[in-house]
Amino acid sequence: MTDAEKVANVLDALKAAEREPAQAALSMLNGLVGLVQAEAAQPLEVEEARASAFMAICEIGKALHRGQPAKSLWQPAIEATERWKSLAR
Repeated sequence: MTDAEKVANVLDALKAAEREPAQAALSMLNGLVGLVQAEAAQPLEVEEARASAFMAICEIGKALHRGQPAKSLWQPAIEATERWKSLAR
């Protein structure tokens, strides 16, 4: 799977998880870990975008796991993932 295909899958899953109850969303986010990991070296800008998306998704996961509000965390994660998508090949 190419990096572009991975990030498209991550973005779709992220948007779908946003509409789910906390436990279902957390399960969906946990399934994204393998897709967010890099397999080969990419340009620094792509790696930074990937890392930002990963960290933003982790912030949602931490909030959901702790039972904290996550509503304000979804949009930054989606935007970070969209940035990664714009750079992925």
